[in-house]
Amino acid sequence: MTMSSSSYSLFCIGHPLIDMQIRQAENLISKYNLNPNDAILAGERHEPIYEELAREHQVAYVAGGAAQNTARGAAYVLPPDSVVFAGCVGEDELAEQLKAANRREGVLDLYQVKKGGKTGACAVLVSGHFRSLVTSLRVAKDLDEEHLWSARVKPFIDSAKVFYLEGYILTHRPEIAIQLARRVSESNKIVVLNLAAPYIPRLFNTQIQTIAPYCDFIISNEAEAEAWAASNGYRVPMNMPSIAKAIALLPKANPSPPRTVIITHGSQSTTVVSVDQVDVPRIYPVEPLKEEEIVDTNGAGDAFAGGFLGAFLSGRALDHCIKTGHNLAAMCIGQEGPQYKWPRVEILHSGDDI
Repeated sequence: MTMSSSSYSLFCIGHPLIDMQIRQAENLISKYNLNPNDAILAGERHEPIYEELAREHQVAYVAGGAAQNTARGAAYVLPPDSVVFAGCVGEDELAEQLKAANRREGVLDLYQVKKGGKTGACAVLVSGHFRSLVTSLRVAKDLDEEHLWSARVKPFIDSAKVFYLEGYILTHRPEIAIQLARRVSESNKIVVLNLAAPYIPRLFNTQIQTIAPYCDFIISNEAEAEAWAASNGYRVPMNMPSIAKAIALLPKANPSPPRTVIITHGSQSTTVVSVDQVDVPRIYPVEPLKEEEIVDTNGAGDAFAGGFLGAFLSGRALDHCIKTGHNLAAMCIGQEGPQYKWPRVEILHSGDDI
């Protein structure tokens, strides 16, 4: 059956992963010399962690991957048949779990399936309200440019209005993401980049600088923003409005729309700077959750991005988009892993005031 691409307005691309999540993980965090609130790629010394989790712990398996989490969040806000996600998975049961989660939550996956390959996995080690993420990409890093521009996928690229890219895809074969961003930017479509993790600007700053001219929105959290500032010669610590301004003023190939930079900061205020008002940062307070309302923070930033994009594609003003992002992040924090409440509850903020 041929599926029409015409209604799909949001195209997300990234590394699809299955999250293997456990709580009270302090011993494992210490054993593998991890930080309690961080995200890293698994090195050789980390590879045994996945078998250890499956063998010795009660694991919650949750659909994951930063851009895929965001896609599912945006689909929660938007009408049916609005969001597609492209990435590479293996030919295994983990991929089937991801496909089922996407179907359940309204995302059309356009997976490239590597025969005989293993789907990427992320160990999510929760300690208190913090989470340490250890990712083994496996075939998630192997997305081919030929698949992206294939007869199956290209119609969705042509129909989409907004493209969302996670920073992680700049770690392997970044030219694919950069080429996509350039081509759609030249077609006057909106490109959104999320820096994703502090190690991305630390280790892949050149790739960020290369893709940035095609990005209309750049989203990060405070740790990623500080890592970007340090990598680009700024003296840190540095306040969030100053970092946002510096990112906003990076060269841009297409001057319209003016670039907007969004820096979240957990339960503290979100900072927004747009090039057209570069010296007038907008500060958006976050309504703090009660201690008993917090389950874990895994995926909260992805949820924020999903809520923001859903509101943006619904034609809402910037204030609305930020508020919707905050609302969806709060919903995510109140649940196990990056999930949203079903049946659906109203999350898209209405009215002009926040």
